[in-house]
Amino acid sequence: MTAMLLQDLPQALRPREKMAALGPAALTDVELLALFLRTGVKGQSVLQLAQSLLKRFHGLAGLLQASHQDLRSIKGMGGTAKRAELAAVLELSRRAMAEQMQARDLMSSPEAVKLFLQLHLAHCPHEVFGVLFLDAQHRMLSFREMFQGTLTQTSVYPREVVKAALDQGAHAVVLAHNHPSGSVLPSKADETLTQTLRNALLVVDIRVLDHVIVAPGQALSMLEKGYF
Repeated sequence: MTAMLLQDLPQALRPREKMAALGPAALTDVELLALFLRTGVKGQSVLQLAQSLLKRFHGLAGLLQASHQDLRSIKGMGGTAKRAELAAVLELSRRAMAEQMQARDLMSSPEAVKLFLQLHLAHCPHEVFGVLFLDAQHRMLSFREMFQGTLTQTSVYPREVVKAALDQGAHAVVLAHNHPSGSVLPSKADETLTQTLRNALLVVDIRVLDHVIVAPGQALSMLEKGYF
């Protein structure tokens, strides 16, 4: 059985024709990805391949975070050309979002902040603690993954966070970390850490604006949930 091309699909299932008739917004995530992939693999149509990719990475947000090695592990993505094309598109998407974050007041677009952090942290297999460093207008200066830990915990050193914020010339920060367990509810340790970092940074006149916890497909803002 050979790979199924988009033109081999029944007319009603062809995403290109659907997009031409209704516009790109009318396509599902699977159809948009299939349009990019163009061909399936042995035993899988292009739509089935797109579906398997989204299932493997828990949706578009997870796929956007996929590493080159992650893509190599997927049946049908072993070819250098297709893997390189998708990796390039994913990296362009990340960079485009980073540019937007650098040009806007992040506190005016909390959903964009959560999505950005999901793309960077949600699918890490171990806990990672990161910091968004912001200027006086709350635009992103940079994002840094600062500490890594085990499946369930990581050690965060306030002194290093303060030093990095001063090095960046930051006026404010947004803290972030992932929960590989899948739950985004903050633990008592998360609450304690947040307060410790708020106190440490306040000494050098840098505000902690939020602490965002992410997991595949979800994110929680401790500010929005009343922890601040």
